Amino acid sequence: MSSMQPDPSHVRIFDTTLRDGEQSPGISLNTAEKLEIAHQLARLNVDVIEAGFPIASPGDFEAVEAISREVHGPIIAALARAQAPDVEAAARAVRDAERPRIHTFISTSDIHIVHQFRSTREDVLAQARASVAHARSFVEDVEFSPMDATRADLEYTAEVCAAAIEEGATTINIPDTVGYTTPDEYMAYLAGLYRLIPGLKDVIVSTHCHDDLGLAVANSYAGALAGARQIECAINGIGERAGNAALEEIVMLLATRGDVSGLHTTVTTRELARTSRLVSRLTGYVVQPNKAIVGRNAFAHESGIHQDGVIKERTTYEIMDATSVGLDANSLVLGKHSGRAALKQTLAELGFTVEGAALNTAFKRFKEIADKKKQVTAMDLEALVTDDLRNELASYTFDSFEVSAASGEAPQAKVWVTLPDGEVKTATGTGDGPIDSVFAAINAATGVDAQLRVFRVEAVTGGQDALGESSVVLEFEGQSASGQGVATDIIEAAGTAYVRALSNVVRKAQAAGELVDLARTEPLVAP
Repeated sequence: MSSMQPDPSHVRIFDTTLRDGEQSPGISLNTAEKLEIAHQLARLNVDVIEAGFPIASPGDFEAVEAISREVHGPIIAALARAQAPDVEAAARAVRDAERPRIHTFISTSDIHIVHQFRSTREDVLAQARASVAHARSFVEDVEFSPMDATRADLEYTAEVCAAAIEEGATTINIPDTVGYTTPDEYMAYLAGLYRLIPGLKDVIVSTHCHDDLGLAVANSYAGALAGARQIECAINGIGERAGNAALEEIVMLLATRGDVSGLHTTVTTRELARTSRLVSRLTGYVVQPNKAIVGRNAFAHESGIHQDGVIKERTTYEIMDATSVGLDANSLVLGKHSGRAALKQTLAELGFTVEGAALNTAFKRFKEIADKKKQVTAMDLEALVTDDLRNELASYTFDSFEVSAASGEAPQAKVWVTLPDGEVKTATGTGDGPIDSVFAAINAATGVDAQLRVFRVEAVTGGQDALGESSVVLEFEGQSASGQGVATDIIEAAGTAYVRALSNVVRKAQAAGELVDLARTEPLVAP
């Protein structure tokens, strides 16, 4: 086991929600949203936050830099291809972090080397060595990943990893980039690397497994059993294609079955459910009801036999206590007569630091909701505060609407939308229903012919007076982006979500059109 790891049974949790997770189609987080997630990850007590890919865009660089400056506790990592401009951008982005890390990568599989990068094994080895040495000149903590390692030649990958260790890499990550391997194969691959690289025992070995065959958590667990002491994962399992290993699943697997593995993490498990809700709310990626650990049915029992057993003794059908992952946090916290100080204190207890103008805005929205709802819960407050984060980069604003709908008649909608230049435009529209009519009217008001790809409305809590949370994914000029909105009126929530998605997709389309590729000789891909 690594001499760098004081506790040989401790598995580091490396969260890549803000890097690999944010690469999921339609996700478009702004800096404020990324910061909020990063602060929550720090409360969750993950060991490493991979904050982004700084050279990918100015927005990515800004977010990584902000997280490095403002989030304390975890190591803050930035991703970089094995190229000098990437490494230097990563170094600049994390230079203010308490514990900075540069994570550099290059593929060792021949299918990538030959067909994608048009390179040779010799060149890849030289690039890997040079990039780790370059990164080490900026920071002491350097992680190296041989991308697509599980489809690569074992001996060659070992040679490249050994070179990375010689140049100062402190963590060697073995990615199953396309989710191809099986647990037995992954264990055997790591065993082979340990056999071929004497220096591997002196660094942290990491896993990064994708879920294309539904084996990301199983492969990550197999890697830990084989000696890996860092697992790369994402909240709710989001990420490229079928996603990454789900952080909440691997954490609770080690917590619940530590008797088998002898391994543990230092994650604060009671923060898991709340972290899951935050990431789902800000990304627009819904958590499936039967999702392990954090799905709304994860601790629900429909069968009479199960219900009877749980009533008599919880452990008859539950291997975990719902409170251990924070699923008991929906209690009444405030009423409509509560004051500003009470709201501030309650938000602080929930982990939100809200002051000044932001507190005034939050208090106004709280009063509006409290007048409409009999009970305001912790989950309501979470939804309201995170909803306000989405306004930072919203170039269009949904001001108000009128809708006329009746059976047998085509619905009509009229909307007022503030454009990026401050002009308020009004327009009408019709569609299959009142919400579709509002969307058509927004397109008419903005002059943007966006295509609706996903529309969803869910209740934040139970009850007829529940807040409605809407999520929209739009496509425009080859780009896709999401937007979310929260209100007691689902038409208002849907309209707000639509204009936020519109703001995001227009911004992405403009950025794609203006992008000039400087000094990039390889595609912008990542493990």
